[in-house]
Amino acid sequence: MVKTGVIGLGYWGPNLLRNIYGNKRSVDLVMCDSDPARLERMKLRYPDVSYTSDYRNLLNDSNLDAVVIATDVSSHYPLAKEALLAGKHVFVEKPFAASISEAEELVDLGKSNGLVTMVGHTFMFSPPVIKTKEIIDSGELGDIHFITSNRVNLGLHQKDVSVIWDLAPHDFSMLFYWLGEEPSRVSAFGHAYVLDGIPDVAFINLAFPSGAIANVQVAWLAPSKLRRTVIVGSRKMLVYDDTEPIEKIKVYDKGVDVIEPESFGEYQLTYRTGDIVSPKLPAGEPLAAEMEEFLNCVETGNNPRSSGMEGLAVVRALELADASLKKAN
Repeated sequence: MVKTGVIGLGYWGPNLLRNIYGNKRSVDLVMCDSDPARLERMKLRYPDVSYTSDYRNLLNDSNLDAVVIATDVSSHYPLAKEALLAGKHVFVEKPFAASISEAEELVDLGKSNGLVTMVGHTFMFSPPVIKTKEIIDSGELGDIHFITSNRVNLGLHQKDVSVIWDLAPHDFSMLFYWLGEEPSRVSAFGHAYVLDGIPDVAFINLAFPSGAIANVQVAWLAPSKLRRTVIVGSRKMLVYDDTEPIEKIKVYDKGVDVIEPESFGEYQLTYRTGDIVSPKLPAGEPLAAEMEEFLNCVETGNNPRSSGMEGLAVVRALELADASLKKAN
């Protein structure tokens, strides 16, 4: 059994708290927030859960095994560092840290102290994302040529981070998970249309060592919510639409075949159009699976799917994209 403390009960913290509360591995859960109003709301919902307004009370609790951090991005690194130095396993909401150097230090601290570091890349625990990984690994799509991803909506504008740091971690974590590699090149351009100095739309290009390329579009300015990814392979193509209620994945038996001429002349192209298949997906809440993974790894010492190393890879790409965006502007 794992005794866990949740720090931060604002936007996302209550969701993490709910899933840890309902997990069979969890015992003696403690919630923490410096805002008395937030604590009061959670106390009414979970009257049997201990609480504190000072996170240091968690770190000084010798019986506490792990800390879940769901606070502002700027506080991820200092809180996680203190927790690791106090001997606590750490789960940090995305992004892992605000810089490559911070993320590297957290990974090193976890390794040197034998502690789990895990990052909240929830989509890595989503059934359609896992199924997409299985399809790619099976070779059904062939060699991956390119991937395009759109993650746009109207809001929510953040005051402390750009749209890249807010939304792109989702797509980066999925891309790196699917392809099994980090990008060799990252570039971006975008603009701040609403709040000065905080870009709210960005177009990010990534190139991978395998030869695959990707384009990720993120924005807080769009007329409707769009969560759509297209993966084009040498044999087949796949569309993952997270806004679809049922058929979130569709595999298209479409492609182009090159027929070499028997004699001197131009190459001939044939366009193949076959079946469209939507695989059955298992049910389950990704966040519940993510919290189960964290608590299980705390108990067993296993390396989590979205470990600190995966979080570091995402932060590395975010920093490169951010630097390219600033240079372009």
